[in-house]
Amino acid sequence: MSTPSDKQSRRSSGGEQADPAPRPSRRAFTAEYKLAMVAEYENAPNGEKGAILRREGLYSSHIIEWTRARDAGRLGGEPAEPRTPLKRAKKSPDQIELEKLRRQNQKLSSDLTKTRMALDIMGKAHALLEELSESTDNNEPPRTS
Repeated sequence: MSTPSDKQSRRSSGGEQADPAPRPSRRAFTAEYKLAMVAEYENAPNGEKGAILRREGLYSSHIIEWTRARDAGRLGGEPAEPRTPLKRAKKSPDQIELEKLRRQNQKLSSDLTKTRMALDIMGKAHALLEELSESTDNNEPPRTS
C-alpha cells in the first residue's frame, strides 16, 4: 500500500513525472458577445433565462453588469457621453454645515408637527373626560357637539 508521501518521493526521484495542469485564465468576452447575450436573455421567456445562462456558462451577475454597461453607453462603441471622474468634488466646510443644518431643521419641523398633533389630541381627550365627569355628577347624558 502506498502513502501520499511515497507518491511524492517517486515523483521527485523521477519515478513519475509531475504534470502540472496549466494555470486557468480568466475568460474575456467581446462587446458583441455581451450585447448578443443581453439581448437574448432579455427576449427569452422567464422559464428559459436560466437555460441560456447554463448553456453559456454565465451567471446572472454577468447579465446585470453588461446591461448596466449597455445602458450607460459603455458597451460596444464609443461612450454615449464623456466619462466624468469617479471622485466627487469635495464639498466646502460651509456646504457640509449647510446640509447638516438643513437636515436638522427638517427633523425638528417634523418633530414639531408631531408634538402639535399630540397636544391637540390630548386637549380633545381632556375636554371629553371633563364632559363625561360633569355628566356623571349631574346624571345627564353627555351633550353632543
